[in-house]
Amino acid sequence: MGRLNIKITVQKLGNFLSSMVMSNISAFMVWGLFAALFMRAGLFPNEKLLAIADIMITYLIPLLIAYTGGKLIYDQRGAVVASIAAVGVIAGSNIPMVLGAMIIGPLGAYIVKKVDALFEGKIKSGFEMLVNNFTATIISGGLTIIAFFTIGPAFSFVTKALTSGIYWMTEMGLLPFTSILIEPAKLLFLNNALNHGILLPIGIEQVVEKGKSILFLMEANPGPGVGVLMAYSIFGRGTSKRSAPGAAAIQFFGGIHEVYFPFILMRPLLILAVIVGGICGIATFTFLDGGLISPASPGSFLVIMALSPYHANTYIANVAGVLVAGMVSFLISVPILKTGKAEETVDSNLANSIPSVDKIYFACDAGMGSSVMGASLLRKKVQEIDSNIEVLHTAINALPSNAQLVITQKELTPRAKKKAPDAYHISVEHFLTSPEYDILIEHLQKNREDSIMTVMKPANLLLEENIFLNQDFTSKEEAIRYAGNALVRTGYVKESYIEAMIERDEMLSTYMGHGVAIPHGTEEAKKDVIHSGITIIQAPKGVDFNGQKARLIFGIAGKDGTHLEILSKIAVICSDSNNIEKMIQAKTAKEIISILDIDN
Repeated sequence: MGRLNIKITVQKLGNFLSSMVMSNISAFMVWGLFAALFMRAGLFPNEKLLAIADIMITYLIPLLIAYTGGKLIYDQRGAVVASIAAVGVIAGSNIPMVLGAMIIGPLGAYIVKKVDALFEGKIKSGFEMLVNNFTATIISGGLTIIAFFTIGPAFSFVTKALTSGIYWMTEMGLLPFTSILIEPAKLLFLNNALNHGILLPIGIEQVVEKGKSILFLMEANPGPGVGVLMAYSIFGRGTSKRSAPGAAAIQFFGGIHEVYFPFILMRPLLILAVIVGGICGIATFTFLDGGLISPASPGSFLVIMALSPYHANTYIANVAGVLVAGMVSFLISVPILKTGKAEETVDSNLANSIPSVDKIYFACDAGMGSSVMGASLLRKKVQEIDSNIEVLHTAINALPSNAQLVITQKELTPRAKKKAPDAYHISVEHFLTSPEYDILIEHLQKNREDSIMTVMKPANLLLEENIFLNQDFTSKEEAIRYAGNALVRTGYVKESYIEAMIERDEMLSTYMGHGVAIPHGTEEAKKDVIHSGITIIQAPKGVDFNGQKARLIFGIAGKDGTHLEILSKIAVICSDSNNIEKMIQAKTAKEIISILDIDN
């Protein structure tokens, strides 16, 4: 149990670090491009323009990292506190503080989140903004001072020590053996803890000193995985043989390494192929003095070429490292595949009934790899059935708690379930040929037909299925869309009514006081109302409506005045704060209906 907990913790850490870095990867690439172009050995040496790269790596990138980490912990408020605290880390060190920003940013957001929880419900009405501003100011200011005197110097020392260790391993010829850790870590989705937590900050230091770093190639090298996939393309069987060529192209040119994970998991002995291939690839990079000017993300051959310093020898070294890794991995994979039959099983875990949804989340470790590919494959098929359904890709760590349908690779599903426990989860084995996609499309088509039949029937004002408990939203627009989509699904309004609800709130806030908001459409949107109806959303944590927290949201659609009586009843009941609190604490939809005393 102890080892399992450690593994889960490291997975979460790796995923979180990856989320901070991947969201800002373009900033790293721009910095690397400026550094390569305008340094003394670059194509266009220019000290003034090189100063821009120095500002990026010293200030911009650490602040972006801290901001993103804070936002992941505690939305915008956490992001602001994290960014302010990061200034102390930056000022307290004379080296780029990417690693320090990764720590102080989330820490600052976590502290302000806990402090806010202590004051929740204890602040008198009208003083919320004052208290919030003061707590954020005190916490961020205090952390900035602490970071300046302690965290900045400490991480400066740690980073220099790690950098020295990497240089020592390089000089001793031991660097290639890091593949023994990196390749298995990929299969366990732990590579981000190594790659973004350690290799990236040290690699930045090497670029600043030498103009390139081999560390950016160690995890991003597509060679080992492509070697396994090419072996499957020639010596594989059945579905694996048919899908391997496409997967190899996606990994090599698209940089999505996750595509080869299932192929190795079918024949675990193939882990030896990618480990030895990785060792040979890194050894080649080291011997020929390869390296990149910034992180290669995604790990595509095209990206590696684009980020190679402008020297013929470096291009040769980087190409050779990828080719050697691929050839060695291929040669080791062939006898493994020829000596046994790969087990190919299809595990369709779809239940007989998939709920109606307006969003489908395809989640992976960082939200930038397999989830992008999976979402792309599904999006076109889903849009042909129902244009109202969005197919999104995201990192598991960023999954909203109110997600309705989540698709993940089988090994990641347990983590996704912890992040979105109330969602319907689908596990896939192969990203390119998963039968689960076809089953999902079939059920969505059936749900669509059922929904059309529902629209044709007269609707009651309030359906029990339109009362949603314990929801959590990051913005009022998200909450309003959620309410509007519920009205659309149950046949009260047309889809265009949702935008009218958002437009109406922008014109004049629909927050009514006492923690209650009643978003509804504009006057012009009445034509989009099919039947009068109401949906009720319980949001205990509150949704920010222009500085006011709404914990009960009534989505309203009115036609021919038939909703006015129930609106009047809601107004009377909500004028009593005790009734509002009862509805916020209600455990079932029936409790809320009984408090409102609504008779459809």
